[in-house]
Amino acid sequence: MSKFPVPLRSIGGLRPTAAAAFSASNVGFTQSSRSVSSTNVRVAPLLSGVTKHTPAIPIAAIKGVRLYSSDNLPTHKRVKLPALSPTMELGTVVSWQKKEGDQLSEGDLLCEIETDKATMGFETPEEGYLAKIIIPEGSKDVPIGKLLCIIVEKEEDVAAFKSFKDEGSSDAAPKKTEEKKPEEKKPQQEEKPQKQEQKDQDQHKTSQSQSVIASSSSGRVVATPFAKKLATEKGLDLSGISGSGPGGRILASDLANAPAKGSTFGAAPGVAAASGAGQDYTDIPLTNMRKTIAKRLTESKSTIPHYYLTSEINIDALTQVREKLNALLQKGSSSSATKISINDFIIKASALACLRVPEANSFFMDTFIRQNHHVDVSVAVSTPTGLITPIITNAHAKGLATIASEIVEMAQRARDGKLQPHEFQGGTFTVSNLGMFGSVTDFTAIINPPQSCILAVGGASEKLVPCEKEGYRTVKVMKVTLSCDHRTVDGAVGAVWLRHFKEFLEKPHTMLL
Repeated sequence: MSKFPVPLRSIGGLRPTAAAAFSASNVGFTQSSRSVSSTNVRVAPLLSGVTKHTPAIPIAAIKGVRLYSSDNLPTHKRVKLPALSPTMELGTVVSWQKKEGDQLSEGDLLCEIETDKATMGFETPEEGYLAKIIIPEGSKDVPIGKLLCIIVEKEEDVAAFKSFKDEGSSDAAPKKTEEKKPEEKKPQQEEKPQKQEQKDQDQHKTSQSQSVIASSSSGRVVATPFAKKLATEKGLDLSGISGSGPGGRILASDLANAPAKGSTFGAAPGVAAASGAGQDYTDIPLTNMRKTIAKRLTESKSTIPHYYLTSEINIDALTQVREKLNALLQKGSSSSATKISINDFIIKASALACLRVPEANSFFMDTFIRQNHHVDVSVAVSTPTGLITPIITNAHAKGLATIASEIVEMAQRARDGKLQPHEFQGGTFTVSNLGMFGSVTDFTAIINPPQSCILAVGGASEKLVPCEKEGYRTVKVMKVTLSCDHRTVDGAVGAVWLRHFKEFLEKPHTMLL
């Protein structure tokens, strides 16, 4: 491919001269500092023009851009898969929001990509037309830097890329589905026909078990927006299709055998095959997020010497203070005023206890121990795709009302898969609270490396205790368990941390000192 000695239009405030040549090494990223307020999270990919003010999206500032051309192909832009999180190595293209030939505006949602942490939106780099989709939706384990698509400036140039193929696709081709494996091994059938036939039958059974009908108990069909659009245009019925995407999601590639609306043909054979096989289980493919959770927690449990300290805390005074503070907030604000929860007190008390005992707020770094001078509390939140830990930064310096509003907003965005990477990576201490379920009194949690501690919080319960005046009285108590890394936190040090934490919750006014 050759470089262009032709004038290029201004990109990101840069106007290259006729002799300028840009290369991929000139492309870099900087994080925008502008304020955002919406809950929509998208990531601007490798190429970016003039910044479009769309809410709540991390924006990439461009240093340079490389345009491609050859003797047979017009000028075009190659969009590659970037690292959407610091630990991302592979990604899954969940869905394409645009199809080949569509006109693109800068900032449009181009596709959805599942990283090792969450599913994130991937923005159109700049205006043009989508000439070729290189990686189809549903493709798994796509490596960083892999070519995703081709964008051209003129609509008439789209046809030139109809048969375009990525030159490097043969070396690192993504896994589309497992159903193509029997076809790849057809030549072996002549050598070992009986063994190959048995192998094909086994693989067919496996593919059946992995296929999930993408509809909930309420009848709602789970499909990508692009698949729904195609189904509407072609009059196809999605209710009987087995989705091959994450969680049984129907992809555009699954529509090949879809029956027309009002037709029952095509749905019955799949049901008959499943019932005939007598299978009473479903094999669910692992998402990238679930793979990461499994890898990190297995590594933590097998390499970190855990030990556990449990304490019972009287929260009568805490509940009284909480009621008074919520009443004050209700009077001074609208009906949608923030309400402080017990968990907000726990986050605040944990941060203050970490200041008193810095060993609990440290990282084990193999050859040294790093003590952090700020406390960023990671709060475990359960989402449909797995566990994620949004972070309350500088929790020791924030008020209860601020912590309460931040945790509600971030927890909701975590469940929607709209957190930015820096919002769930880099905490110094973790809190995991299962008390709200009402069925857990106490439990132990696994440390999130490189952190040294994690606090597991159980539910509150009533208990009878001796009383000098009345003989006995009823109090409300809560059990907490601190998991510690013995490499950084000795048993006595962990006990001191729990003592400070207990004092902060049993005497909430001491958190003001």
